[in-house]
Amino acid sequence: MSKLIESHRARNPRLFLFHGIVAGLLLTLATGMAYRQLFRSGLYNERERLQNQRRVVVPGPRGNIYDRDGNVLVGNRARFSVVLNLAELRGEFRDEFKKVRVNYSKLDAAERPDADQLARIARASVAQRYLDKINFILNRHETVRTADLNRHVNQTLLLPYVLLDDLAPEEYARLIERLPVTSPLQVYATSSRFYPHASAAAHTLGYTSVDSDPEVEDFPGEDLLTFKMKGATGRTGLEQVFDAQLQGETGGAIYLVDPAGYKVDLPIEKRLPVQGKNLVTSLDIELQQAAESAMEGRTGAAVALDIRTGEVLALVSKPDYDLNNFVPRLSHEGAKAIEESGGWLNRAIQGQYPPGSTFKIITAIAGLRAGTIEPGVSTVDCPGYYMVGNRRFPCNAKNGHGPNIDLVKAIQVSCNVFFYKYGLATTPDFIATEARRFGYGHPTGIELPAEFKHPRVADPAWKQANMHERWFPGDTANISIGQGDTLITPLQAACMVASFARGETETRPTLLHDPNRPAQHTAPLGLSPSDYNVILKGMAACYQFGTGRLARVDGLSGAAKSGTAQKGRIDLAWLVSFAPLEDPRIAVAVVLEGAEDDNNFGGGTFAAPVVHSILEAWKNKSERPAPPPVNFKVE
Repeated sequence: MSKLIESHRARNPRLFLFHGIVAGLLLTLATGMAYRQLFRSGLYNERERLQNQRRVVVPGPRGNIYDRDGNVLVGNRARFSVVLNLAELRGEFRDEFKKVRVNYSKLDAAERPDADQLARIARASVAQRYLDKINFILNRHETVRTADLNRHVNQTLLLPYVLLDDLAPEEYARLIERLPVTSPLQVYATSSRFYPHASAAAHTLGYTSVDSDPEVEDFPGEDLLTFKMKGATGRTGLEQVFDAQLQGETGGAIYLVDPAGYKVDLPIEKRLPVQGKNLVTSLDIELQQAAESAMEGRTGAAVALDIRTGEVLALVSKPDYDLNNFVPRLSHEGAKAIEESGGWLNRAIQGQYPPGSTFKIITAIAGLRAGTIEPGVSTVDCPGYYMVGNRRFPCNAKNGHGPNIDLVKAIQVSCNVFFYKYGLATTPDFIATEARRFGYGHPTGIELPAEFKHPRVADPAWKQANMHERWFPGDTANISIGQGDTLITPLQAACMVASFARGETETRPTLLHDPNRPAQHTAPLGLSPSDYNVILKGMAACYQFGTGRLARVDGLSGAAKSGTAQKGRIDLAWLVSFAPLEDPRIAVAVVLEGAEDDNNFGGGTFAAPVVHSILEAWKNKSERPAPPPVNFKVE
């Protein structure tokens, strides 16, 4: 017995191994815990942050666009929506889910919805109850878009769900009075683009479209799951070209969320969005509207320029469209209507037109510089046509203009015969060179997208390279009066007449206003004062009592040149003009497309009244006292 007791008290060597294993495991566990606590805590904290935090991004409002006098051309208006804060409805969703589950439990197992479907039904039922409260206040009969609600829950749960969008002002007022402050229903205000002048300068100003992925700069939490409120991005016109300047500074907030994704408290970080920079254009809304009113129902374009600076005062293209129809997006029917009317094309900078008899100004300059036209000496007898080889080229006057038509008279009455004869003597290469000096061979570089990139000046080299045909004298006769293959835009025509009014060869147009902008200066015409005055005298006579007389404004001296051309089956009515004669300030070019039953679709008849409206608006405005300087806040 004593031996047994003694044996039990003795140490068992096998226990040392067991104790060692246990001690090793405990040491490993302690080391692992220490490692995670001391060295891996940052990683786990970061994982917790990414799992428990969400970022909401709110784009800033876009900057305003003004005309040169501070009138708002493009602004922002409050867009009111009724939203439902889903985070406040978690309890109601759970209770409704239980009721729905009980109701559907009576069905056979095969017909019974699964848990996800039951949750969707419950959410839609709760949302509809709240929408019914809105329907009662506003006397509406709206229903919840179930698929839209479920998509919102799955993708953008932190953002408020929009029940009704774009409320009328009176609806907004009624809801503000009736909705409790603590209600999950709230009236939510966003900013949307607003065009107070509807279609005025539509092609120039441009429109925006919805941007579902606005850029975020210098806002923390770029590694967090981010929800972005929809913004706007410029798609055409100035809205597109100056999109970076007009875009606002993004704001937003970072929230703590529970495992279901609902926010649990006030934001832990927040930054308010900032409106974008404003843009001051050179446009004059009074002149713009005067031109558009005069062109109503017509197809064509009109351009008015400040002769001294090249600033664009009006840029019109008809047909056009109401820019407000693009907010928030253009309907399919609206896009189709614009397409059918031909309204997408900005004819002022994209229209490709033969210049017609407005080109005779360039032919006259070329002839005077080449010495083929001598003032007071060079004349023609105009029987109503001119023979070039065996081909008869008609004058614009069927029965002719009579004998002794000199350059002044030829410009006044737009005699084709004079320019046929002296254009042939001047040669096509010299005429084409003169046209290129006026910028007819390249785009103007105006701050708009999609300007016609390849305006062309026809000459023998161009015809051989592009049509693989040789040049004929009849081609020279055609280009001398602005027909044939030379194509320009209305903006180029306005730049040409502005350049001539300054006694120079090219004008660089701009849509940006600078009250301190210096006068432009480009290469001189290369005419003596007496030669220049001969053309000027002819254009003044055209404006006063010639083919451009319908453009005349009482009390305002001016110069003009009418034109008629054809492009395919389309007749073109042109008129270019500038005023006042003694101190040129404004240059205008108008072209209209169409055809009249009497085949008399001439620039002096149809384009001249549009020019008259623009010049009259300019005169009336210039006679008013100058308004005080405007603070545009463009910093």
